[in-house]
Amino acid sequence: MTQIAYDAVRGRPRRGCFQAVTRGIHRRKLGVAESERGWLADLSGWQLLLPNHGCFTAVTAARLRGWELPPIPAGTPVFVAMLLDDPRPVRAGIRTSRHPQPIAQEEVRGLRCAVPAETILACARWLSLIDLVALIDSALQAGDVTVETLTAVCAPHRRGRRALLTALGWADGRAESTWESLLRMLHVVIEVEVEPQVEIMDVEREFVARADLRVSGTKSLHEFDGGHHRDARQHRDDLRRERRLDAEGYVRRGYTASDVVNRPLGVLRDADRAVGRVHDHARIRPWLALLRASLYTPSGQAAFLARVTACPPSGGERR
Repeated sequence: MTQIAYDAVRGRPRRGCFQAVTRGIHRRKLGVAESERGWLADLSGWQLLLPNHGCFTAVTAARLRGWELPPIPAGTPVFVAMLLDDPRPVRAGIRTSRHPQPIAQEEVRGLRCAVPAETILACARWLSLIDLVALIDSALQAGDVTVETLTAVCAPHRRGRRALLTALGWADGRAESTWESLLRMLHVVIEVEVEPQVEIMDVEREFVARADLRVSGTKSLHEFDGGHHRDARQHRDDLRRERRLDAEGYVRRGYTASDVVNRPLGVLRDADRAVGRVHDHARIRPWLALLRASLYTPSGQAAFLARVTACPPSGGERR
């Protein structure tokens, strides 16, 4: 038996402290509280099936790198990249893309992982526009990629190329969270120009606040309020911040994940008011269509699972 990181082994250990990853691969059992380490241990088992030039890619590699991901559904396979002539691991739970040349890789958390630009190009094959833009924003914010490196990886005939180039037209690495990315995209779709991460100064040029989004040409600030804003100390600081903004003539509107996904019409109404245009609820329809295709809705999750679990026609996709 061959052993690598996280105590994954080939064969069938007789000791009860091991559990199966897939046929012929086992790893040491861990406690319920160690779910992340358990996932890494599973990946170390899957890696035993790969040649040395094989690596993890797509959303598997993105999670390894710690980028913010859309809600990936249970049942999503492990994504790996191999060469055209490599024998594909015939297992449930793994999705193989095959390439004429080895994919550039590096070690991440003890595992072989496609480099950032290759990882995102692989994600572009499977993710919807909203999901992909949010992922790119996260990678840009982390400093792991640039728009230039992502553009360079979009060589002709590579799968995911068109989707990635389209998403790059929407991306903005100034977003500090996935939900800020989605709130910004919602404004873009409803044709309201916004500026991310704007620093607000008072009349004496003293710093007041940094806003998630400012509606361009106005003093309207649209921001995402995550769960931490319910903390008593944070709430106190938020109220003090709002009073300072109000003193400078700014109107702050806070939104939650539910507003962005389930009640976006309210965001549209506020945006229409901010720019002084007549409210038209039909403007929200393109956003709803994008949402339906994304992992933020049940329909989008079902469509994603259908794509990634469909049986490839001949031993893995050629990329």
